[in-house]
Amino acid sequence: MKKLLLLSFLGFGCTAIHAQSSFYWQQHVDYKMDVTMDVKNYQYKGKQELVYTNNSPDTLRRVFYHLYNNAFQPGSEMDMRLQNVKDPDGRMVNKIKVDGKEVKESRISKLQPNEMGYLHISNFKQDGVSAAAKEVETILEVTLAKPILPGKSTTFTLDFDGQVPVQIRRSGRNNKEGVELSMAQWYPKMAEFDFEGWHADAYVAREFHGVWGNFDVNITIDKNYLLGGSGYLQNGNEIGFNYQDSGIEVKIPKKQKTLTWHFVAPMVHDFTWAADKNYIHDVVKTDFGTTLHFIYKNNPKIIDNWKKAQPKTVQLMEYYNTIVGKYPYNQYSVIQGGDGGMEYAMCTLILGEGTLDGLVGVIAHEMGHSWFQHILASNESKNPWMDEGFTSFIEDLGVNELAEKKAENPFTSSYKGYINLANSGKEQPLTTHGDRYDENRSYSIASYSKGEVFLTQLQYLIGKENLMKTVKRYYSEFKFKHPTPNDIKRTAERVSGANLDWYLTDWTKTLNTIDYGIKNIEAATDGVKKTGVTLERIGRTPMPIDILVEYTDGTKETFYIPLRMMSFEKENPTPDIKRTILKDWAWGNPNYFFQIDREKTFIKKITIDPSGLMADVKPENNSYEIK
Repeated sequence: MKKLLLLSFLGFGCTAIHAQSSFYWQQHVDYKMDVTMDVKNYQYKGKQELVYTNNSPDTLRRVFYHLYNNAFQPGSEMDMRLQNVKDPDGRMVNKIKVDGKEVKESRISKLQPNEMGYLHISNFKQDGVSAAAKEVETILEVTLAKPILPGKSTTFTLDFDGQVPVQIRRSGRNNKEGVELSMAQWYPKMAEFDFEGWHADAYVAREFHGVWGNFDVNITIDKNYLLGGSGYLQNGNEIGFNYQDSGIEVKIPKKQKTLTWHFVAPMVHDFTWAADKNYIHDVVKTDFGTTLHFIYKNNPKIIDNWKKAQPKTVQLMEYYNTIVGKYPYNQYSVIQGGDGGMEYAMCTLILGEGTLDGLVGVIAHEMGHSWFQHILASNESKNPWMDEGFTSFIEDLGVNELAEKKAENPFTSSYKGYINLANSGKEQPLTTHGDRYDENRSYSIASYSKGEVFLTQLQYLIGKENLMKTVKRYYSEFKFKHPTPNDIKRTAERVSGANLDWYLTDWTKTLNTIDYGIKNIEAATDGVKKTGVTLERIGRTPMPIDILVEYTDGTKETFYIPLRMMSFEKENPTPDIKRTILKDWAWGNPNYFFQIDREKTFIKKITIDPSGLMADVKPENNSYEIK
């Protein structure tokens, strides 16, 4: 097998961040790390130098690091969460029999000392002076030797010792697909400090938040391993891996037992890698300037699917470039990591087995995160719906774009999932921290489905053209920043001119639901050939209303009721059908009456929201059919 790997340097300059206002700021980090991996015992040692720039108006007297590997120990907070949540992640538990009953046992709780994960810090210094560093499971609390003043930089150095756990979730070794090293969340990572303060969340297998910066990483490992991940390989010729389509293998002297891989990853907020002795590496160059890398096991059962997935991945990236904005790095890597799928800087680690459709579907989602999380770096711990939901939105559009038969509404499953959750009594507000959901199912549906519906419903509110302009402008103005929920709302307002604060509030901060119904249809009693229609708002959340009237002669007509608090009128979504704009509907009145200029006997059916883009939780009262 010929071996080659990743790459060239970034094609854009890492220039200063242009804030959306003069008050915006974000911290900056520059990492240098040297790590040596012992593949016999899966332990590693490293040194880290981190230049931290305090762009905030605050004087910092403490800093915090994440030590994610410490979660993979019996008795950890992640272990306790796993043992006590009502519906634990099936990948993290074993099913066993106790007194004849099947119960779920935490896999973490059974890890032996040589199977656990750990990450320990020593010799912590600030500008050469020792500082007090206290390890609190997955968080390192550091009391600084001297405060960091606003606008100033300081240099932290430390040594670290780690052990790669048996893979339980995302990170780990020797997973069920045989991948030896999936090195996610493996290094001491500076926690984010922003306008809200420190985000030093304990790790319980949920989401992440990181500081924008540059990574310069040297990884020394057994020479038989092939590596892939974040960053551009700097020393391909030196170690025998040239960045060419065919690859050139340089013979390494037999006495040399290890190789050092040197990667540089500019302007990212994480660094991930994977390694295996039996990886295949394919390179696919594109017409739009990004080189794609596919790194997967040399398993005859999966090779055909991985080859077929490659042109589809090119199509997906080109489509995302079109509807969101250009992917800014020169490369992206799809790597078989052996556990689900998870997004990382410039790459993803995903399951490598299964069907072709399944493989492409996971790639469509995880690569979509390159825009919504690894370029638009929202706080996915506090607002997981902003990355999972928005990524699901472009994933559904992308998969539909690839499909031979296009769906009129590719978001149907998300609406169904959200409506089921809303009616279950188990929903929690989208403002719930990702770690604080009572059940994993509630978290998943809220973050993925309800988060996606936030965008698709914007199409219902302001029109498809305005929605897609909003997505593009949001990307253009907030890439390489940490956008908040208000930022996507304000972008939609700037694009459309509509007032949308009520929508952000109801959809994300409350459990208010949408429920409209057709209350009454009545023939006019004064001899006028008209039909009166009374609508009712049953749920708390207000909405403008689209109405489709179908007549017995086969003709159709639509009516649009603007929502008063929006101060906006949407363009006709079906311009081939006559539309009448009615008087606006004020939220304070739960009832609304209007007339149709046809007799009741000529009406076949009246439907609220014929597009299906309004997430009405009781859709059964949205239509009235006259028989």
